[in-house]
Amino acid sequence: MREEKLQILSTPWPLEGLWEKTALILEMVKFPHTIFALPVALMATFLAARGWPAWDKLGLIILAMTGARNGAMAFNRLADAKYDAQNPRTAMRALPAGKLSDLQVIVFIVACSILFVCSAYFLGPLPFALSLVALAIIYTYSYTKRFTAYSHLFLGLCLGVAPIGAWIGIRGTIEALPVFIALATLFWVAGFDIIYACLDADCDQRAGLHSIPQRFGLRRALGISAALYGFMFIILVFIMYLGQLHLIYGFGLLVIGGLLAFQHIIVKPHDLSRANLAFCTINGIISLTLLLFTVADIFWFSG
Repeated sequence: MREEKLQILSTPWPLEGLWEKTALILEMVKFPHTIFALPVALMATFLAARGWPAWDKLGLIILAMTGARNGAMAFNRLADAKYDAQNPRTAMRALPAGKLSDLQVIVFIVACSILFVCSAYFLGPLPFALSLVALAIIYTYSYTKRFTAYSHLFLGLCLGVAPIGAWIGIRGTIEALPVFIALATLFWVAGFDIIYACLDADCDQRAGLHSIPQRFGLRRALGISAALYGFMFIILVFIMYLGQLHLIYGFGLLVIGGLLAFQHIIVKPHDLSRANLAFCTINGIISLTLLLFTVADIFWFSG
C-alpha cells in the first residue's frame, strides 16, 4: 500500500511546472498562427459594425477565437500524436517526444473549450447555441484525414465558421456577406493546407493517411491549390460589391492576388524548400492585409 501511495505521488500532475508546460503547449499549438483565423473574424466584425464595434463584443470575439483555434490545434496534436511520432519532420513535437502528457494537453483543450463557450454565451443566445456545433466541427477535423483526401476543405470549413460567428456576435443574425467571407476563407485555407501537406505526402502514404498530395501527387496537388486560391480571389472581389467597399479594399486585393501567385512561384513539385515560407509567413501577411485594408476602407469612406 505504501509503495502504491509513493507511485501516485510521483506521477506527473497536469499543473506540475505550470509555466514551463504552458510555454510548451503554446509552442505546440503554434500560438502565433492564430493570425490566420483571427483577422478574418475581425474583418467580419468591423463589416458587421460598419465601424468600430463595441469594446465588450470585440474582446469577447477575440477571446472566443483564441479559445476555439488553440483548443482545436491542441486536439489535433493529441489525435495525431501516434502519426507524428512516425514522421521525422514532426517526431520532436511535444507529445510524441514526451515533453507533455496527454492529460496536460486535455486540460488545456478543456480550458480553451470553456473559454470559447463562455465567450459565446456573453455574446448572445444565438452565438451560445451555435458554439457547441462549432466545437463539434473543429474537433471532428482531426479525424477526417483517416478517411478522405479532402480533409483540407474540412479544415477550411473550421476556419470559415469564424467570420460567421463574429458577424452573429455583432448583429445577432446570419446574412449573405459573412457567408461569402466564410467561403473565401474555406478556399484559401484549403489551398495553403494543400501546400503544407506536400511536405508529408510520403509519410501520409506509409501511415495510411489521406491528403490531396498523397492521392494526386505533388504537381496536381499544387494545381488544385492554385485553383482554390483563384476561387478565393473571385469571392473577395464579389465581397467588394456585396460589402459596399471601395478603392482601398480593391488595392488590398491587388496585394493579396500578388501574394497568392507568389506562393506558387516559390513552391514547386521538385522544390518544397520554401513551402513553410508560403504556408506560414506569406499567408499570415495575406490575412493581416485583408483585415487592414478592409478596416481602412470602412473608416475612410464612412467619414
